Amino acid sequence: MRHSFYCFALFSLLGAAALLGQDKTPPAKLVLKAKTGNVTYDHAAHAKREKNACPVCHPKLFTQDAKAPVAFKPPHKKHEDAKASCGSCHRAGGTAFETKGNCTNSKCHVKATERKG
Repeated sequence: MRHSFYCFALFSLLGAAALLGQDKTPPAKLVLKAKTGNVTYDHAAHAKREKNACPVCHPKLFTQDAKAPVAFKPPHKKHEDAKASCGSCHRAGGTAFETKGNCTNSKCHVKATERKG
């Protein structure tokens, strides 16, 4: 009986230490690489807009992994019609601006400017 208690206590402590060791703080911003210009995703602003209700997007639309690829590749229209990925909100009639006409006007894709010498 005493042995079982000590094993339970040891595993409980190990589990608690593992949970404390995990970094659960989401990134404030993510930079998504794209040929047409990188997209800086403001995670903090999106989370605030949803009142930090993570299940609105995770895991339904996105995995909770900052390194996971985002399934919102051209043509965006098919993702918008399916209300998938970014197109869940960023579509005609969605809760955010639609992608059409907002590709390179600083709302989404921004190409890095080259510095002159």
